[in-house]
Formats: sequence, C-alpha cells, structure tokens
Amino acid sequence: MTDQTSQSHLAFDLDEAVRHLSERDEVLKELIENVRPFTINVAAQESPYEVLIRSIAYQSISGKAARTIFERIKALGENGRLPTPERMLKIPMATLRKVGLSRAKVSSIKDLAKKALSGVVPTHEEALKLSDQELIERLDSVRGIGAWTVEMFLIFRLGRPDVLPIHDLGVKKGWCVAYKKKHMPHPKELLKFGERWRPYRTVASWYMWRAFERAGYKVTNKIRHREVRKRKKKTVSS
Repeated sequence: MTDQTSQSHLAFDLDEAVRHLSERDEVLKELIENVRPFTINVAAQESPYEVLIRSIAYQSISGKAARTIFERIKALGENGRLPTPERMLKIPMATLRKVGLSRAKVSSIKDLAKKALSGVVPTHEEALKLSDQELIERLDSVRGIGAWTVEMFLIFRLGRPDVLPIHDLGVKKGWCVAYKKKHMPHPKELLKFGERWRPYRTVASWYMWRAFERAGYKVTNKIRHREVRKRKKKTVSS
C-alpha cells in the first residue's frame, strides 16, 4: 500500500496505478518495490498564472539564482504573493530587468499576464475542468512556455495521471538505466514504449526520475544521444 499522504488531491487512485504498472512491467515493479513511494504534493495554493511565472523565472539558470530572482519578483507584489496580472502589466520593463530577469523572460511574463486577464490562462478551478490537451494548447500559446513546462504543470500542480514528458532528460536517462539501454531514446521511441504504461504514464515517469537518481551521475553521464545516420545521396548516372 502507498502512503495515504501522497495520494491526497491527486486526480487518480494511486494504489490502482501502482498495481496496474506492477502487473504490466517487471522493471517498474522492481523500482516501485525498492525506491521511495510515489509522492507529489498538489495541495499548493498557487494559481496557474503564479506557477508559470515560477517556471519562467527558473528557466535555463541555476536553482539558487532562480530562487533569488523569484523572491525579488514576489517582493513587487503584496502580502507575500506575486504581482497580480493587472499589477504585472503596469510594472516597467526596467524594474523587472533589475530583479534579474532577461529581456526575453520579461516579455514572457508580460504575455502571461495578458493571457491570464483575457482568460486564455485559466484559474485553478477552470484548469481542473479542462483536458490535458486543452491545457497544453492554451498554455503553449504563451510566449516562452513550451510543452515541457505545461507537462510539469499537469503533473506537479494538477496531479494528472497520464503525462509522459518524452523530451525530459531525466526521464530519458532513467529509462536507459532501468531498461539497460546505452543510448537515449528518440522522443517517438519513448512515446511508443510508454503505451504499455497507459493510463498512468505520470507514475511511470516519476519512477524513471527515481531510476535516474538511484544510478547517480557517474552512470548517467555515460549515456549518450544516439547518432543520426546520414542518408547517402543518390548519384544520377548520365
């Protein structure tokens, strides 16, 4: 049985997911039995708008630097919360640049605020009623927000059961470790392989991350991208 605290607020039955995956995949069964239990805390009070500001702030920089910048952004709001979309649109670019955001990230946050006000970015209550695909289409329209960011939102904020981040480095390397592969899978290959995990690909992905962690960097740094074979050009005979 799984820890009851890890199941609260999830959009699926975790015990059923673990049973389902263990019956269909011996590798996952071993991981489930030997690493820490699946745990995602989706009880946070952050709105999609706030979660995505955090995601933008954290893109492509170290965690320590990102935390500093994020706290500076929060300081521009009130009561310890991030600036509202209305407030964010009024903050000069120069002010946001001073907290450490790049020009591109400022543009992304401004676009996010506009789309939150227009309703493209839903409230948390609205997001709960939308399908994964509907959320991907809406949030992917925000400047600087890609599929991976939306997938992380679906997993870690909404607790959706069937998300497989096929471009995530940790998932791909964890898959290599777990299934004893020397080269990382192409996204389409991982997508096809993951069909066996439906409808609980989120849980399987979480255990791929644990496989990556358990192996350590000495092992995972040896995993390489598969070389793309170049097609030979056909010669035209005269």
